[in-house]
Amino acid sequence: MKETNFCALILAAGKGTRMKSDLAKVLHILEGKPLLNYSLAAALSAGAKKVVVIIGHQALMVREAFADSGVIFVEQNPQLGTGHAVLQAKDVLSDYSGLTVILCGDVPLLKASTIEGLIANHLASGASITVLTTYPSDPRGYGRVVKDAKGNISKIVEERDASLEEKSIGEINTGIYCVDTPFLFATLRKITNDNKQQEYYLTDIVEIACREGFVVRPHIAADFVEVMGINTPEELFRASQHLQNNRKNLV
Repeated sequence: MKETNFCALILAAGKGTRMKSDLAKVLHILEGKPLLNYSLAAALSAGAKKVVVIIGHQALMVREAFADSGVIFVEQNPQLGTGHAVLQAKDVLSDYSGLTVILCGDVPLLKASTIEGLIANHLASGASITVLTTYPSDPRGYGRVVKDAKGNISKIVEERDASLEEKSIGEINTGIYCVDTPFLFATLRKITNDNKQQEYYLTDIVEIACREGFVVRPHIAADFVEVMGINTPEELFRASQHLQNNRKNLV
C-alpha cells in the first residue's frame, strides 16, 4: 500500500484584477468567509498533513487573516507565473517525499471527496502527475487537455497559445494536480518562460514529464461548478447562490 499522506500547496498570490477591487482575490468574502478559507478547509478535511500557501499580493493582509490557521506561508515576489509560484515552496518541501496536491485559493466549492478521489486515482494509476480536469459547458478561456491514443495527457495548452484544433477540445485543466513531490520540483527546474506571456507555466511540467517518458493521467471532476475558479464579482455571486442552494437542499 502506497503512502496516502499528502501536503497541500495552495496558490494564493494573485491580485485578481477582474474582481474590480484592490483587495487580494483570496480575501474576497464568500458567505462570511474569505475565499482562501474554503480551499484550506477542503485540504484539511481530505487529510493534508501540511498546508503551504503561496502568497504575493497583499501578503501581509493574507498572513494576518489566517494567522491562527497553522499553515506555512511562502511569498512569491515578483510574480512570474504559476510554475514560479510553486517553485517558491521547494525549500519548505525539500525533505518531503510524499505527494503534493496543488490547489487554487480561488476555487471555493471544491469538495474534500474530490481531492481524495484525485489522490486515489493517482496512486492506482502509477502516474507521476495526475491532473484534475472537467468538461464545462463552454471551454473558452481555459487551458485545454490534449491526450494521446491511450487517454494519457500529452500536454496542456493555454487558450492564448492553442491552435484552432486544440481550441475545439472540451476537456479543460482545473489547475489542480496531484504530483510526487521530488518529481514536481525536479521537473519545475526545467520549465522556461518561452511563451506569449513570458511566464513560467505550471502546466509545462506535463509536457516535460511526457517527453521524458513519464505518465500523466486525468481525473475528471463530474461537476464543473465545483471546480470553478472565482475571477469576477459575478462568479463570486454565483458561488454564493450555489452554497445557499446546497444548504437549502440539506434542510
